[in-house]
Amino acid sequence: MFTRLTLAVALCLAAAPALLRADVKTQERTQVKFEGALGRMVNVFGGRGAREGIVSSVAVKGNRMLTLSGESGELIDLAEEKVYTLDLKDKEYRVVTFAEMRKRLQEAMAKAEKDAAAAKPEPEPEKKPNEPKKEYEVDFSIKPGAGARQFAGRNATEQIATIVVREKGKTLEEAGGMVLDSHLWLTPSVPELKELTDFRVKYAQAVYGEMAAQAAQNMTQAMAMYPQMQDAMKKMAEEARKLDGTPLFTEMVFQVQAPPGQATQSEQRSSPPPTSVGGLLGGLMRKRGGDKPAADAAPAVPGRATVVTMTTETLQIASNATDADVALPAGLKQK
Repeated sequence: MFTRLTLAVALCLAAAPALLRADVKTQERTQVKFEGALGRMVNVFGGRGAREGIVSSVAVKGNRMLTLSGESGELIDLAEEKVYTLDLKDKEYRVVTFAEMRKRLQEAMAKAEKDAAAAKPEPEPEKKPNEPKKEYEVDFSIKPGAGARQFAGRNATEQIATIVVREKGKTLEEAGGMVLDSHLWLTPSVPELKELTDFRVKYAQAVYGEMAAQAAQNMTQAMAMYPQMQDAMKKMAEEARKLDGTPLFTEMVFQVQAPPGQATQSEQRSSPPPTSVGGLLGGLMRKRGGDKPAADAAPAVPGRATVVTMTTETLQIASNATDADVALPAGLKQK
């Protein structure tokens, strides 16, 4: 589903210059690991891909990019202005033009605006007398990690970016909240990976066009309604300048911090439906309470639980893509 956020991201990409002369092949592994009962269920029913991650390959040559992942794939042709969606299992593919994609996007945006205009405002939750309205703050920081590792034959050093969402004027331990830690293993700039970015920029420009400017304007208006978010984004931009290099391995760990008293033994035995953010965080803690920690888990923070961990690792980088690497796989029929 296309959203204003998607368009805003596209605009940011389109702001950079794009030079297309790419002959690149890469391979990477991605994995999403859920904790607790949900994680065990995913491992059982998700198969090998859920347990070991999914390996994807990307090849770019000239105006074509072919992405293959498991039994699916996508071929983008900038010259033809077409996207081929591949179903390798059933040996078939579908084709959509950039013009058709723009039309669908315009229709989706028009419907979203119509629905927003017709929507009735949600009633304000009942508050206790003299109870102040809760506000939240977002903290962002970057600090160096420890040691060095190799990925795809290149040396990389670690930087840790942390985003914290907490109640205004209170610490995580005092009122609970959410934490996102991103462990980025960076190597000096990799020209081959920049070629991939350049291609995606060109693709975004070709598909979204002037609609990206409209999305940026909408995003600016929305941000003006949340001064705290504006401050957080400014701080994030300032801190991001500390990052220098290309990430070859990224691990994102999403955690929740329960408010005091939300994860007690008595609450684990009796769990009424949550009626607030604090209650929701406490519920997550209770569900996590009976799980055994992983052998390599980081030292636990009292009241904090990991919800999901997402990793992306670059396995191979090469600059020898051929026409065959970006050709439509043989044996597929158009559906």
